[in-house]
Amino acid sequence: MTKPKIEIYTDGAARGNPGPGGYGIVLMSGKHRKELSEGFRKTTNNRMELLAVIVALETLKIKNSDVTVYTDSKYVSESVNQDWISGWIKKSFKKVKNPDLWKRLINIYKLHNVKFIWVKGHSDNEENNRCDYLAVEASKKLNPLIDQYYEEISQEDNKLL
Repeated sequence: MTKPKIEIYTDGAARGNPGPGGYGIVLMSGKHRKELSEGFRKTTNNRMELLAVIVALETLKIKNSDVTVYTDSKYVSESVNQDWISGWIKKSFKKVKNPDLWKRLINIYKLHNVKFIWVKGHSDNEENNRCDYLAVEASKKLNPLIDQYYEEISQEDNKLL
């Protein structure tokens, strides 16, 4: 069986930072296309940028897929491409924001062959613009999910820093 080549576009949004937020995802492989989005009651833009990538990778059904992730988040792309994550692992994620999501990303990331490419947001990239639309619309959802880590655990952690 041939490994699929998958392109993933992701974006996150928060109306206020923190505030209501959401993510948008476009997955493409061959003739297949899938769009995903979800909204959260209170979160941050960076959390939604990260969560979009995580959910997209968790959606993949075939391990060791060749995946290209396009993101307009330098926070996400540079953390991986410049291997900041290795240092965070060595320091047990001390003083790293969003450790819950970084750990989750690492677990799913290592199951595939993933390459991150940064794209300029709000420009002429049709798929990135579609993800932005999905993320913003998700942030307006009437019954948003609760970003439990952000609302409960991270607030306690921030009191300790």
